[in-house]
Amino acid sequence: MFMEYEDRIQKAVDLFMEGYSCSQSVVAAFADLYGVEDNTAKLISAGFGGGVGRLRMMCGAVSGLVILAGLDSGTTDAGDSHAKGDCYGLVRQLLAEFNKRNGSLICAELLSMNGCKVVKDTNVPDERNAQYYKVRPCAAKVESAARIFAEYLCGKHK
Repeated sequence: MFMEYEDRIQKAVDLFMEGYSCSQSVVAAFADLYGVEDNTAKLISAGFGGGVGRLRMMCGAVSGLVILAGLDSGTTDAGDSHAKGDCYGLVRQLLAEFNKRNGSLICAELLSMNGCKVVKDTNVPDERNAQYYKVRPCAAKVESAARIFAEYLCGKHK
């Protein structure tokens, strides 16, 4: 069953390589499973790039996992504490797995671990060029987040 998700994992990486943010790439690769149109998925997740608005806080790929967890197990019933708890549990599970595989949930830490200079004092994104892709760990983090979500979906549908 996992093979059907390999295309979605690759789609997430391809979207990042096209210039979409980490969060947009992860969310857009799976959003259609929840009836969310591609452009809407990209708009919802747009502000989470660069570690939330380029503040280098929670990694955008991780934010994408949180959005997907909400789509998968969230609730629109404000009084349904059981459903809220289920969603929070899923978020914690997915983020724990990302942290285990990548060593952090924080954009600045993930960049630093890979020898990248961390700049937080501007909202202007870095130019996407060959050098950017060569030194950044972001494509691998997008792949990791997408793989973790695909693994979760496979386990859910056993």
